[in-house]
Amino acid sequence: MTRIVVGLGNPGPEYERTRHNVGFLVLDRLARQEGLLFRTARNLKDACEGDPVLGARPPYSGPKKFRFARSLDPDALWVKPETFMNLSGEVVAPLVRWAGAEPHDLMVVYDDLDLEPGVLRLRPWGGAGGQRGMRSIIDSLGTDRFPRLRVGIGRPRTDAARHVLEEFSEKELPDLEVTLAEAGEAVLDWLHSGDIEKCMTRFHSRWNQGD
Repeated sequence: MTRIVVGLGNPGPEYERTRHNVGFLVLDRLARQEGLLFRTARNLKDACEGDPVLGARPPYSGPKKFRFARSLDPDALWVKPETFMNLSGEVVAPLVRWAGAEPHDLMVVYDDLDLEPGVLRLRPWGGAGGQRGMRSIIDSLGTDRFPRLRVGIGRPRTDAARHVLEEFSEKELPDLEVTLAEAGEAVLDWLHSGDIEKCMTRFHSRWNQGD
């Protein structure tokens, strides 16, 4: 079964290094590590040509505001919606259905204000927690029963909307790189195994050692 990992963010160079785009950043780092290239949606048919799973599906006819990469080991579709954060479900739900995937075959990576910067949490399911991109996906899928990886960006003392759209500072970049590497390792583990519970057991024990 092809699994799907979605990183949430906003399209455009002005958002590239912002806190709200940490889902994109995790996937971008993994793509460099795994030698993958993100392509526009119009290339989806060509990328799946001859694919024993996705190549046998009917042509994708859903919204095309996304970029994707395809890997065979692990068997996965990597997706960055380009609808802007709050409309992420408009792309994610049609892609999941087109791929013939079940909700448990989807993982969403996104920023979380309620976790301290750099803190990572895996969950097998749950609510949106105020994250509008996740709310859009839950509403569009009609379920919250899919895995997710929350990446902490911390809650500011003042304006949360401004905070999420601020760029990471130079001082924060070294710690950010560590966070992205650890998040990527967890995503790969889940993509290979599909077992979110074992993944949680393995990585939470490691991440909590410094608590």
